[in-house]
Amino acid sequence: MENITALYPTSNVTLLGSTSRNITKYEDYGHEDYVKSPLDYFTLVVYSLAFLLGTTGNGLVLWFTIFKMKKTVNVIWFLHLSIADFTFTLFLPLSIIYLANDLNWVFGTFMCKLHRTIFFINLFASVFLLAVISIDRCISVIFPVWCQNHRTPRLASFVVTAVWILAIILSLPYFIFRDTIAYNDGYRCYNNFALGDSEDIGISRHKGTIIYRFIMGFLIPFTIIVTCYTVIGMRIHRNHMTSSTKPFKVLVAVIVSFFICWVPYHIFSFLELYSIYHYDGHEYDTISVGIPLATSLAFMNSCVNPFLYAFIGRDFKKKFWWSMQSILERIFNEDPREGLC
Repeated sequence: MENITALYPTSNVTLLGSTSRNITKYEDYGHEDYVKSPLDYFTLVVYSLAFLLGTTGNGLVLWFTIFKMKKTVNVIWFLHLSIADFTFTLFLPLSIIYLANDLNWVFGTFMCKLHRTIFFINLFASVFLLAVISIDRCISVIFPVWCQNHRTPRLASFVVTAVWILAIILSLPYFIFRDTIAYNDGYRCYNNFALGDSEDIGISRHKGTIIYRFIMGFLIPFTIIVTCYTVIGMRIHRNHMTSSTKPFKVLVAVIVSFFICWVPYHIFSFLELYSIYHYDGHEYDTISVGIPLATSLAFMNSCVNPFLYAFIGRDFKKKFWWSMQSILERIFNEDPREGLC
C-alpha cells in the first residue's frame, strides 16, 4: 500500500475543493465508486458562475486597460490584478469537468500540475499586488515630492514583474508535488508530498507547504497592508489631507473582498492538516463540508473584482448605463491635485 502522504483523503478535497466524500480508511482510497453529493452539485454551479463572470469581467477590464487607457501607475496595478484573476478563471473548466466526471482526471499529469500551480500563482500574485499597491499609497502620502518625480509606469512595470516572478517561485512546490494516480478505469489528480520518500518526509513537506503558504500568501502581505493603511490614516488625520477617493475606495473594497474570500480557505487548510494526522470522524465530517465551501468562496474572489471596479463610489444605475471604458477611466483616474500622486 502507498504511504499515507501519497494517498491521504484530502487530495480529493484540497485539489479543487470539489468533494465532500468522507473516506474513513486510507487503504480504501481509489477503490470506491465516487458518488456526487448535493454539495458537489452546488460546487459545480459556483465554479461555472465563477468561470462565466470571471472570464467576462476580467476580460473586459483587460481589453480596456491594455488597448483603450493610458498606462498610469494605477492602471498597471489593476491590470495585473485582472491578469491574475483572468488566467485562473480560464482554467476553471478543468475543475468543472473533473468534478462532473466523478473525479476522473482526463487531462494528463502535466495539466494536473499546471492547473494547481495556476491556482496558487493567482493567490500569491493577487495578495502581493495588493500589498504593493498599499505600499505605493503609503509612499504617496509620506513622500509626495519623491512620488511626483519617481513614481512612473516604468517603475511600476518592474515591480509587477518582480511580483510575478516571486509568485511563480512560491507556487513551484505545487507543480512538483502534484501527481496523478490510476484508480479503477481512470485517474485522480492529487498531492503526492512523499514522492517516493518516507512517510515522515511527506508529512513534513505537507505541513511546510501549508505553513509557508499562510505566512507568505496571507500573514506577511496583510501585515504590510494593515500597517500601510494605519500610517496613511494617521497622516491624513494629522495633516488634514484629502485623498483620491475613487482609487482608494476601490482598493479598500478589493482588499476586504480578498480577506473575506481567502481567510476561510486558510483556516480550513490548517483544520484539514490536523484532521489528516489526528483523525477524528466528527472533525473530518465538518472539514469535508467546509473545505469545498471555503474553496468555492476563494474561487469567487477572482470574478468579483471587475464588479468592484465598476460599481464602487458612484450610483449603480448611472454606472450601468455608462460604457465600461468611461467607468475604468473614472475609477483609475490619477489627478495629483487630489492629494495622492
